[in-house]
Amino acid sequence: MQALDEYDKMLLRQLQQNNKATADELANMVNLSASAVQRRLKRLRDEKIIEADVAIISPVVAGISITCIVEVILQEGNSKAIDTFKATMQQCSEVMQCYFVTGAYDFVLIVNATDMKHYEEFSKKWLMDNSNVKHFYTHVVMDKVKVGYSVAI
Repeated sequence: MQALDEYDKMLLRQLQQNNKATADELANMVNLSASAVQRRLKRLRDEKIIEADVAIISPVVAGISITCIVEVILQEGNSKAIDTFKATMQQCSEVMQCYFVTGAYDFVLIVNATDMKHYEEFSKKWLMDNSNVKHFYTHVVMDKVKVGYSVAI
Protein backbone atom coordinates (compact mmCIF):
# COMPACT_ATOMS: atom_id res chain seq x y z
CA MET A 1 0.00 0.00 0.00
CA GLN A 2 1.34 3.36 -1.01
CA ALA A 3 1.50 6.05 1.69
CA LEU A 4 -1.12 8.80 1.50
CA ASP A 5 0.19 12.17 0.44
CA GLU A 6 -1.53 15.51 0.99
CA TYR A 7 -3.43 15.28 -2.31
CA ASP A 8 -4.81 11.86 -1.36
CA LYS A 9 -5.88 13.24 2.02
CA MET A 10 -7.57 16.26 0.43
CA LEU A 11 -9.42 14.00 -2.00
CA LEU A 12 -10.56 11.69 0.79
CA ARG A 13 -11.80 14.63 2.88
CA GLN A 14 -13.75 15.98 -0.09
CA LEU A 15 -15.25 12.60 -0.97
CA GLN A 16 -16.43 12.08 2.60
CA GLN A 17 -18.36 15.34 2.30
CA ASN A 18 -19.70 14.74 -1.21
CA ASN A 19 -19.18 11.37 -2.87
CA LYS A 20 -20.97 12.58 -6.01
CA ALA A 21 -18.34 15.19 -6.87
CA THR A 22 -16.98 14.68 -10.37
CA ALA A 23 -13.29 14.31 -11.18
CA ASP A 24 -13.37 17.82 -12.66
CA GLU A 25 -14.92 19.27 -9.49
CA LEU A 26 -12.44 17.41 -7.29
CA ALA A 27 -9.56 18.54 -9.51
CA ASN A 28 -10.54 22.18 -8.93
CA MET A 29 -10.85 21.61 -5.18
CA VAL A 30 -7.43 20.01 -4.75
CA ASN A 31 -5.52 21.73 -7.56
CA LEU A 32 -4.78 18.65 -9.70
CA SER A 33 -5.79 17.65 -13.21
CA ALA A 34 -8.94 15.58 -13.62
CA SER A 35 -6.91 12.67 -15.00
CA ALA A 36 -4.59 12.76 -11.95
CA VAL A 37 -7.65 12.71 -9.69
CA GLN A 38 -9.08 9.72 -11.57
CA ARG A 39 -5.79 7.81 -11.27
CA ARG A 40 -5.59 8.55 -7.55
CA LEU A 41 -9.21 7.53 -6.95
CA LYS A 42 -8.68 4.26 -8.81
CA ARG A 43 -5.63 3.49 -6.66
CA LEU A 44 -7.46 4.44 -3.45
CA ARG A 45 -10.31 2.09 -4.38
CA ASP A 46 -8.00 -0.72 -5.57
CA GLU A 47 -6.05 -0.54 -2.30
CA LYS A 48 -9.33 -0.55 -0.31
CA ILE A 49 -8.53 2.80 1.28
CA ILE A 50 -11.94 3.76 -0.08
CA GLU A 51 -13.86 0.74 1.18
CA ALA A 52 -17.22 1.48 -0.44
CA ASP A 53 -19.19 4.05 -2.40
CA VAL A 54 -22.65 4.05 -0.86
CA ALA A 55 -25.75 6.15 -0.37
CA ILE A 56 -26.88 6.51 3.23
CA ILE A 57 -30.64 6.10 3.29
CA SER A 58 -32.87 7.53 6.00
CA PRO A 59 -34.08 4.64 8.19
CA VAL A 60 -37.54 6.23 8.28
CA VAL A 61 -37.99 5.53 4.56
CA ALA A 62 -37.51 1.80 5.27
CA GLY A 63 -39.97 1.88 8.16
CA ILE A 64 -37.22 1.68 10.78
CA SER A 65 -38.39 3.36 13.97
CA ILE A 66 -36.16 1.67 16.56
CA THR A 67 -32.41 1.43 16.86
CA CYS A 68 -30.97 -0.71 19.63
CA ILE A 69 -27.48 -1.08 20.99
CA VAL A 70 -27.10 -4.68 22.12
CA GLU A 71 -24.29 -5.98 24.30
CA VAL A 72 -23.74 -9.73 24.01
CA ILE A 73 -21.90 -12.14 26.27
CA LEU A 74 -21.16 -15.57 24.81
CA GLN A 75 -21.34 -18.79 26.80
CA GLU A 76 -18.01 -19.92 25.36
CA GLY A 77 -15.22 -17.62 24.23
CA ASN A 78 -13.15 -19.99 22.12
CA SER A 79 -12.20 -19.01 18.60
CA LYS A 80 -14.72 -21.36 16.96
CA ALA A 81 -17.60 -19.94 19.00
CA ILE A 82 -16.53 -16.38 18.24
CA ASP A 83 -16.18 -17.07 14.51
CA THR A 84 -19.57 -18.79 14.47
CA PHE A 85 -21.23 -15.80 16.15
CA LYS A 86 -19.54 -13.41 13.72
CA ALA A 87 -20.82 -15.45 10.76
CA THR A 88 -24.31 -15.58 12.27
CA MET A 89 -24.47 -11.80 12.73
CA GLN A 90 -23.38 -11.26 9.13
CA GLN A 91 -26.58 -13.06 8.07
CA CYS A 92 -28.89 -10.72 10.02
CA SER A 93 -30.33 -7.88 7.97
CA GLU A 94 -31.34 -6.10 11.19
CA VAL A 95 -27.71 -5.90 12.37
CA MET A 96 -26.21 -2.72 10.93
CA GLN A 97 -22.92 -3.01 12.79
CA CYS A 98 -21.30 -5.79 14.81
CA TYR A 99 -18.19 -5.24 16.88
CA PHE A 100 -16.09 -7.92 18.61
CA VAL A 101 -14.89 -6.03 21.69
CA THR A 102 -12.75 -6.29 24.79
CA GLY A 103 -14.13 -5.84 28.29
CA ALA A 104 -17.26 -7.14 29.99
CA TYR A 105 -19.03 -8.03 26.72
CA ASP A 106 -17.94 -10.07 23.74
CA PHE A 107 -19.90 -8.20 21.09
CA VAL A 108 -21.72 -4.90 20.65
CA LEU A 109 -24.41 -4.76 17.97
CA ILE A 110 -26.27 -1.87 16.39
CA VAL A 111 -29.68 -3.25 15.42
CA ASN A 112 -32.48 -1.58 13.44
CA ALA A 113 -36.09 -2.70 13.74
CA THR A 114 -39.42 -1.46 12.49
CA ASP A 115 -40.97 -1.66 15.96
CA MET A 116 -40.61 -3.47 19.30
CA LYS A 117 -42.39 -6.57 17.97
CA HIS A 118 -39.83 -6.80 15.18
CA TYR A 119 -36.97 -6.38 17.69
CA GLU A 120 -38.50 -9.06 19.90
CA GLU A 121 -38.65 -11.47 16.93
CA PHE A 122 -35.03 -10.64 16.05
CA SER A 123 -33.83 -11.18 19.62
CA LYS A 124 -35.68 -14.50 19.94
CA LYS A 125 -34.37 -15.88 16.64
CA TRP A 126 -30.78 -14.67 16.75
CA LEU A 127 -29.99 -14.25 20.45
CA MET A 128 -32.37 -16.12 22.78
CA ASP A 129 -32.40 -19.27 20.65
CA ASN A 130 -28.62 -19.17 20.15
CA SER A 131 -27.21 -21.70 22.62
CA ASN A 132 -23.88 -19.87 22.77
CA VAL A 133 -25.42 -16.55 23.88
CA LYS A 134 -25.18 -16.43 27.65
CA HIS A 135 -26.69 -12.94 28.15
CA PHE A 136 -27.57 -9.93 26.09
CA TYR A 137 -28.50 -6.44 27.18
CA THR A 138 -30.51 -4.08 25.01
CA HIS A 139 -30.37 -0.29 25.05
CA VAL A 140 -33.11 1.36 22.96
CA VAL A 141 -31.88 4.57 21.37
CA MET A 142 -34.08 7.51 22.36
CA ASP A 143 -32.33 10.12 20.20
CA LYS A 144 -29.49 9.99 17.68
CA VAL A 145 -27.44 12.89 18.96
CA LYS A 146 -24.55 12.37 16.54
CA VAL A 147 -24.09 9.78 13.80
CA GLY A 148 -21.08 10.05 11.55
CA TYR A 149 -19.46 7.97 8.89
CA SER A 150 -16.45 10.06 7.98
CA VAL A 151 -12.93 9.42 9.23
CA ALA A 152 -10.72 12.33 10.30
CA ILE A 153 -7.81 12.57 7.85
